[in-house]
Amino acid sequence: MSCSSLFKMRLVHLDLKGAPPKVSYLSEVFPLFHALGANGLLIEYEDMFPYEGHLKVLRAKYAYSPAEVAEILRLARLSQLEVIPLVQTFGHMEVYFLGEGETSKQWLQQEQNSQAKLCLSHIRAVASHVLAQHPGTTPLVWDDMLRDIPQDQLKASGVPQMVEPVLWDYGADLDVYCKVLLMEKYQECGFQRLWAASAFKGATGASQALTPVEHHIRNHMQWLQVADSGPVDILQGIILTGWQRYDHFSVLCELLPVGIPSLAACLQLLVHGGFTEHVKLKVESFLGVTSLEMMDAVSEGAGSFPGSDIHALITQISLHLRSSVDALLERNRYVTGWFSPYHRRRKLIHPVMIQHIQPEALSLLSRWSTLVQQLEVALQLAFYPDTIEEWLEENVHPSMQRLQGLVQDLGEAADHQPLPTSPGWDTGQDP
Repeated sequence: MSCSSLFKMRLVHLDLKGAPPKVSYLSEVFPLFHALGANGLLIEYEDMFPYEGHLKVLRAKYAYSPAEVAEILRLARLSQLEVIPLVQTFGHMEVYFLGEGETSKQWLQQEQNSQAKLCLSHIRAVASHVLAQHPGTTPLVWDDMLRDIPQDQLKASGVPQMVEPVLWDYGADLDVYCKVLLMEKYQECGFQRLWAASAFKGATGASQALTPVEHHIRNHMQWLQVADSGPVDILQGIILTGWQRYDHFSVLCELLPVGIPSLAACLQLLVHGGFTEHVKLKVESFLGVTSLEMMDAVSEGAGSFPGSDIHALITQISLHLRSSVDALLERNRYVTGWFSPYHRRRKLIHPVMIQHIQPEALSLLSRWSTLVQQLEVALQLAFYPDTIEEWLEENVHPSMQRLQGLVQDLGEAADHQPLPTSPGWDTGQDP
């Protein structure tokens, strides 16, 4: 069975609470999403939405304007992508501290009440409001808080007639059997339609810079098995999540251009019902790359997809910047033996050693400075200044500052050299 019939809807998730793309970049990637097999978007606006009135304080510095939101929706329609807005009304902090408020504690002291009932009452209240304001709308809810609620409570709550659960699991070793049992439980509780949620990026580490494509391919292969093994016609579609932060206080994970090869592989896998060599070749053709390395984080080939230059430069920097600086500062025998932190603090160095260290240090600094400048230029076309500042500060500046510090100390030590005739000058043994 082809996955086109298993998952009628294939939605790409845009998490805008971190590294929100410029509208101009979205205009380039939406047609690619469509070409790869997506037919919808799940847009998590967060603080990028142009709130007005008392909610205006929620706006991010570079929040989209109303005209830009309208343009995003227009661009989505042009690429035949249905837009579902995602508004977190019961986020992790509410969920994690459910029942901790004083009012909730008093409510829970009543014998017939429980945390499950408290959760269901909130979902019912929000769903009722949405349905009253927008009668033609069907609310979707993440399913994790529903999983452990007893079947009888869930059935009696009225929630199954109001919302459609989204079963999410981003693991490469997703338990197919347990997911099928969960689908059957929801069906018996009265839910008529269910959704799946996989991940194409942003699910393998809060500070992940490169997307492990193989992990996400395996995740989608498992979801194919779930769809093929579960109740017939109950799954409406699958949301390919692309988380950008684990929460508002965490660092950025993989930027959208870095995750596009993974997204391409996962969408084509869903369209064709597997990831054969033929499908792999189609993905490489879409991306304009000669090889999609499945076992590595990503291929270093530049490609021709929107943001491929960002992808290539971030790959270079993430794989090699820190390791090359560490190799020079911590494993180069001239640096460790003749220009240690002790020497650097005192600006002491044998003049011969300058010639052994300085050319390599300057060459490395020049190489990385050029690549970082190229990355900054590329990022400016796709992202706002705060995203660029944050990504560089987290992923580039620590290593570059170490390298710049070495070059600066070398220069100052060279300026402090005594004359060769100075008493106590030891020419030593040339290693």
